[in-house]
Amino acid sequence: MFTDILYIWSDSPALSLAIWMIIAIMLLYMGRPHAHQLLRTTGRALHRALRMGAASIRQLENRLEQRNREVLLAQGRESAERSIEREFQRVNAIVERDLGQYPALHRKLAETLEKIEQDYRDSTDNAPLPPAWAEVMDTVQNLPTSGDPAVNKVLDNIRQVIENSHQQTLKAYQKNLNERHRILGRMQPQWRALGSTMDKVHQTITGLDERARTIDRQMDSYESMRRGDDRAVGTLTSSSLTQFFISGLVLVIAAFGGLINFQLIALPMSEMVGGDAYVGTLPMSDIAALVIIMVEISMGLFLLESLGITRLFPVIGNLDDRVRKRMAIAAFTILVIFATIESSLAYLRDLLVIDQQALQQSLAGGAAIESQFRWIPSIGQLALGFILPFALAFVGIPLESFIHSLRTVLGLLALGLLRAVRVMVRMTGGMADHVSKMLVNLYDLFIMAPLSIERMVRYHRETAVRQAGGEQDGTGPEAVDGEGRHRGAGKPGPADADLAPGRA
Repeated sequence: MFTDILYIWSDSPALSLAIWMIIAIMLLYMGRPHAHQLLRTTGRALHRALRMGAASIRQLENRLEQRNREVLLAQGRESAERSIEREFQRVNAIVERDLGQYPALHRKLAETLEKIEQDYRDSTDNAPLPPAWAEVMDTVQNLPTSGDPAVNKVLDNIRQVIENSHQQTLKAYQKNLNERHRILGRMQPQWRALGSTMDKVHQTITGLDERARTIDRQMDSYESMRRGDDRAVGTLTSSSLTQFFISGLVLVIAAFGGLINFQLIALPMSEMVGGDAYVGTLPMSDIAALVIIMVEISMGLFLLESLGITRLFPVIGNLDDRVRKRMAIAAFTILVIFATIESSLAYLRDLLVIDQQALQQSLAGGAAIESQFRWIPSIGQLALGFILPFALAFVGIPLESFIHSLRTVLGLLALGLLRAVRVMVRMTGGMADHVSKMLVNLYDLFIMAPLSIERMVRYHRETAVRQAGGEQDGTGPEAVDGEGRHRGAGKPGPADADLAPGRA
């Protein structure tokens, strides 16, 4: 059919194709204004529509950014409030434990130290002679002696009695002084204990001072979060990203631990449940092993929630303390039971492996080889089966951090995606406008021959009209001025430049 249309004008393909090209050029030339209007309006419409779409995406981006900021600040304030509350609880515990009895302790310490100091000061004094005995001795020494033997004997007896009394008094005083030194010697450890107690009190006061500075720093951070400072938002964002990657790494490690746990109990569960039962394409034994592992993780989550370590379930956190304590005991008991069951399954797995090896060796015709240290891997699997459930029970801590930080990471990813889409939409709008202009120029390029003829005709026509108007006004090409130049030989105007054949 195309060949018939091609040869409709002539049997020569070149001539017929030339005629069709001339007809097409003439048709395009006649429809030029409408085609230009169609291309320009289409380009403008696409450009405006895409700009409006980019503006809408920008508004959505601003709302998402504001929402991410609010959520991040709310999480930061909640974390700061929990930290401040924990610091106040620690300060309260320090005050109640160490400083509750501080006034009585301080008074007792002061009295004891004063007594010890006074006793020590008294014990270091020299033992003086009793002054009464000294006067008596001087008086007796100064008595005049006479020739009467009876009087001399009486004086000697008096002197002897006084000396004996003086010696006894001095010995009693020295004994008392030695006793006081012995008492002070026994009190020396108490003195040192009192000094150590005072040092502990000083350390307690210093610890309270450090706690107070820590609370001040946390309060400053909390106030910056309440004000919504950009610095606080940046700090919280970097902290959330750090928590996301660290908690994700811990969860991956926990997943490998769960895989090892699954391998420990999958084989004995196939003996207990039956290896022929399937649910879809999964063996029933594998599903049972996975259920045991999931129940252990759930009990660990409930235990952490009951202890107040995590806050994934607000319902558990709002319960009474006694109820949460009972729930914690129940969760821990169930976890111990499951750990014991899994430990026995791990030991059973080792026995099953031994039986399978013995069966294979017997089928191969060889004698069974008894390993001397076979009990070592059995005990290892037994201990591993008991420890792994408790290790998986703590997965709630990184899980909570991962969930809280995932909200921030998803918000940042969504924000980056919206920004990329907005840039692409704006670029597409600009390209649509540019393509429409390019298509207008390309359209004129196909019909450049009639356009050139049109410009030439219009140029010569307007030139003739200007010349006719110049002759009537006396400013034509023949009119010359006083200097011998034609008045109409000036520079062409803007219209002449637009109508020139060589400048479309």
